[in-house]
Amino acid sequence: MGEYKMDIKPLSEISDFLKKIALPMGIEIVDAEWNGRENSLTVFIETQNGVDLDTCERFHNAIMDPIDELDPTFGAPYTLNVSSPGLDRAFTTERDFERNTGKEVEIRLFAPLKGKKFIEGYMTAYDDNSITVKTDKEELKISRNKIAKINKAIKFD
Repeated sequence: MGEYKMDIKPLSEISDFLKKIALPMGIEIVDAEWNGRENSLTVFIETQNGVDLDTCERFHNAIMDPIDELDPTFGAPYTLNVSSPGLDRAFTTERDFERNTGKEVEIRLFAPLKGKKFIEGYMTAYDDNSITVKTDKEELKISRNKIAKINKAIKFD
């Protein structure tokens, strides 16, 4: 039996469409993901104060009718999910870097820097080419192309 591949509009077009609904709600679209096996569209959202189940439900309800009009799958049935991106999500957007400046971050490097591939500290600055992190011992300026992953530090008290 051949694998049926569903046509779907570009994820960037879907995200741009949803941003117009999200913005007035104080919600940011972080990512949109299509799962062809399950025919599901998952929209990842973030807010200034994080994302809880109520926020996901509120946004899901707000986009249900408008997204049907956009018709991302050209009439084919699919499942719509709204989710938090998760605590350890890698920074991908300019907004991620902006939101986390001054906060504690975890950085995984492709190759060791001063003998370490994992650095934890406070991100004090960033630009298109590098980020600056203040650790317990020093301040490091690290080239973005040397970073495998950067995310918010996760602390369990």
